[in-house]
Amino acid sequence: MTTLAPNAGGAPADSAASPDIKIRLRNLSKIFETKKGPFVAIDSLTFDIPKGCFFMIVGPSGCGKTTLLRILAGLENHTHGTMEITPPGDNRPSNSMIFQGDSLFPWMTVWDNAAYGLVMRNKSRGEINDIVGHYLQRTGLSKFKDYYPHQLSGGMRQRVSISRAFATDPDILLMDEPFSALDEQNKLLLQEELLRIWDETKKTVMFITHSVDEAVTLGDRIMVMTAHPGRDKATIDVPFERPRKVLELRARPEYGEFVYNIWKYLREEVDRARALDEGSAS
Repeated sequence: MTTLAPNAGGAPADSAASPDIKIRLRNLSKIFETKKGPFVAIDSLTFDIPKGCFFMIVGPSGCGKTTLLRILAGLENHTHGTMEITPPGDNRPSNSMIFQGDSLFPWMTVWDNAAYGLVMRNKSRGEINDIVGHYLQRTGLSKFKDYYPHQLSGGMRQRVSISRAFATDPDILLMDEPFSALDEQNKLLLQEELLRIWDETKKTVMFITHSVDEAVTLGDRIMVMTAHPGRDKATIDVPFERPRKVLELRARPEYGEFVYNIWKYLREEVDRARALDEGSAS
């Protein structure tokens, strides 16, 4: 039987002494001012993400997952609490974000989209050719380097986004439901490609998903967020060894049991979010 060991608050007791923490949040809150008054999107989040951790967040719609990611990306300011992100120590970008929707430049080819961040950092032509060529090969896009986004499928466009993100060599990779709009076959293929590239780079990743399967397949640690306001309901370490292959992992009986146990945590919050929505609509 798989036993879950949720980490209350998501922060290890000895985290303050650890030099390997990449992201540290303490009592982080975000409040939006609306016409109906203050809206608490995130309430008192406290957790640590170690360097190289693949950190997954699941939660019902409207629980503040994307708001949290935008705060970490520097696109939003938090209202209360503290956020510490250990800088990379070199001239690499602090983070790169992959969005749920299509974020490619439609007037650029696959190659130019993938190379964009490197061009902005004034990398030499030789470096750009080596790095972009490597990641297009890793994502199976080498033959499509001269194509434009409108000539690609949704799955291929997301592969370009992944190539662009990894090519810039960010310290932290932020991913906001990047595979949610894809069919199951493409989603599985992209999960496997992401796992292969992550095994190669060991980036620190924060990945938002609605899929418990995806969270368990990809993650080292999963935080289940409550219905709004978003709080840490449980943070659970994933017990499965790496490297992982998606289908082989999902065929294991202990995998199904672990997914079910995570879903029990999440189901309570999905039901509560639905009740809150129905109450506000009545």
